Amino acid sequence: MGYDSFLLLAQQADAAAGLSLSNFIPFSILHFLEFAIWGAWYVVLGNYLNALGFSRPSIGRIYGTMAIGAIISPMILGTVADKYLNTEVVIGLSHLTGGILLIVMSQMRKPGAFFAAALAYALVYSPTLTLVNSIYFEHANADYFPYVRVFGTIGWILAGLSLKLLLKPDRPVDNTPLLLAATLSFILGVFAFLLPDTPPKATEAGALPFLQAIGMLAEPSSAVFFGVTLVIAMAMGIYFAFAALFIEQRAGVKSQNVGPIMTIGQAVEIFFMLSLPWFIREVGMPVVLTVGVTAWALRFAFFTAASTGKYFPLVLAGVALHGLCFDFYFAAGFIHVEKLSDPSIRASAQALFGVVVYGLGMYLGTEGGGWLNQYFTREKPASVEDVVGAALVDDPSVTRTTDWRSFWLIPCIAVSISLAAFLASLVLIPQPGPDEAAPAVAGDDGGATVEEDPAPAADVPAESP
Repeated sequence: MGYDSFLLLAQQADAAAGLSLSNFIPFSILHFLEFAIWGAWYVVLGNYLNALGFSRPSIGRIYGTMAIGAIISPMILGTVADKYLNTEVVIGLSHLTGGILLIVMSQMRKPGAFFAAALAYALVYSPTLTLVNSIYFEHANADYFPYVRVFGTIGWILAGLSLKLLLKPDRPVDNTPLLLAATLSFILGVFAFLLPDTPPKATEAGALPFLQAIGMLAEPSSAVFFGVTLVIAMAMGIYFAFAALFIEQRAGVKSQNVGPIMTIGQAVEIFFMLSLPWFIREVGMPVVLTVGVTAWALRFAFFTAASTGKYFPLVLAGVALHGLCFDFYFAAGFIHVEKLSDPSIRASAQALFGVVVYGLGMYLGTEGGGWLNQYFTREKPASVEDVVGAALVDDPSVTRTTDWRSFWLIPCIAVSISLAAFLASLVLIPQPGPDEAAPAVAGDDGGATVEEDPAPAADVPAESP
């Protein structure tokens, strides 16, 4: 195993050598800051809003603003970048505006006002997740993108780890994560203007390009795949909205340690992100996707089991599964859609998949998860031990407890049903096209494979939120 890992890293280093430093350095910094901004506040926001006294539906609704932004804003700012302004200018202006809005969010204390500020921020931040990919593909070979993209994961991790130093010990989460994100946003807003000049290009695509790919759903195997994707995306929304709060309340983790614990999943993700092409090539796309869905079911099963007692290792295992959960389903899913779709609608198919994942699925997950969590939250009994799976809190100021076992059991069952449906589709429905192969990263001899004029690459998924 050690030799295999070493060989894999050696091949990656060899392949990455084909990416010039003039592209590698600025685009690595770009992705590092892009996802450090998101990772600084997104994971622990639920803990902060809970400390402010927001209801669980309000927390879910606020998390859902990022999904709304993923649906609406690309049609607006994406069009601006395509037709009117340089891409680097749109990225810079978006993050400078985003920094101001993050400061506004940090000062809000009412659910309605916070929601409005969060929605405004989502509308300017969400398009940049696609733009940081597109500006890379405009100037560098797509084959080497994973070696730049991995710095986004590193940025997310370091932002989460920094919260341990910035948050006050033994105190609830305050607005520090939002202020950290604002600072990073201002830095990226300035840095973006130093990126390579990327003028707009005329496009004939409509405002809703993903509508062109709706016809794919007439194919039974594609319909099942997109249906399962919707369920898994909803599960991801629930996970990101409430996992951190669960870890703090149920596992008794101090608030300043929640962010670092959540970054364990992204640390594992680094390995799977870089090795995904190898897994697809060696075991095939159907197996990879099946492992991804199974990992989601196991994650919620671990959380459900951990809710019935002090099983902190199960919580850590559920978090650590993120590499398999995200890379083996969502990252692989973008590649799968590329193979399923006709070349004439591939861009539209990628847009459709992105909307299902980061838009519709995440919105339904965060919104529905908020109401579901509220349903399983009750007034604190005389002894919290009276509630199986309730948050074990001794703080007399806490008046509510959550039946976390019942809460996590719902997505566990939903994902398990989706897994059964996906397996049945592989057996009963003819799968279109030949066996899928991984995108070229390294040649068979371990050397880099460079194309003089690479075909336009499909959008690579953003960070696991």
